[in-house]
Amino acid sequence: MKSSRLLSILLLLQTRGTMTAARLAEELEVSVRTVYRDVEALAAAGVPLYGDAGHRGGYRLLEGHRSRLTGLFAREAEALVLAGLPVAADGLGLGGHFADAHLKLRAALPEPLREHVDRLRTRFHIDAAGWYAEETEAPFLPEVAEALRTGRVLAVRYRRWREPSEVDRRLAPYGLVLKAGRWYLVAGPGPRTYRVDQILALTATDEEAVVPEGFDLAAHWRASQADFHTRLHQGEALVRISPRGAARLTGAAARALAASGPPEPDGWTRAVLPVESPDHALGLLLGLGEEVEVLGPEELRDRIAATVRTLAARYGT
Repeated sequence: MKSSRLLSILLLLQTRGTMTAARLAEELEVSVRTVYRDVEALAAAGVPLYGDAGHRGGYRLLEGHRSRLTGLFAREAEALVLAGLPVAADGLGLGGHFADAHLKLRAALPEPLREHVDRLRTRFHIDAAGWYAEETEAPFLPEVAEALRTGRVLAVRYRRWREPSEVDRRLAPYGLVLKAGRWYLVAGPGPRTYRVDQILALTATDEEAVVPEGFDLAAHWRASQADFHTRLHQGEALVRISPRGAARLTGAAARALAASGPPEPDGWTRAVLPVESPDHALGLLLGLGEEVEVLGPEELRDRIAATVRTLAARYGT
């Protein structure tokens, strides 16, 4: 739709500054020729838009020009409202600002669209915590968020799992991640990841936190998660498992089973399951009871057999 595309060009130039025709075409998923025609249409409509030639050239708006266009399509308004569900704002100390921003957004909408998004907000709710996870308090989360906004190094006292359990660290905040109801701080040097709820004391310093050029928080988090799962499941167990047992598998084990071959004639499936450790494998497979047979490694099969014999002797009386 041309009118929507013209508005997109105007807002892109307003928010990003100078952009080439090729870059605009890539953002809008149209041809460069279409961008040329749209730019001509904007100029004919009186928009103060200029083109600079050369390697560093591109289209730009006259300095100081700001559009006052506030029109939103229904889907755009829905996206903004749903993206603004206050799952994180309160924890970051922005609950009041979130409410004010939502009020302004609501006031800018025409009446029919306002009623629509009001109704939509009552139909969606985000509960980020896991079912069996205890609620964790992160009292220093607003201070960490403020350090990110101001770009300041933090002096923290941190509780970790190995000895010494409490350590002092100077952290340059790179970003915050909300994962399964817990907040994690990605910080330099490293970068390394810290649980915000394990910060015992915190002081913001006057030292500037320098984030490495080109650092991408989302890409770093994806890479670190992939590395974590690779290191987590370094062992394997060869099993035969019944359909009832297969239905009880979750996570990496369920994915491995789904990638296995077809069931055998008796309906059971032979699969290689990733496991974290011998103890983890023992607990996982014993929990499936008679719905699984462990074929290897031999050490795991022997441990399960020994455990079953012990249980049989204990309950035989």
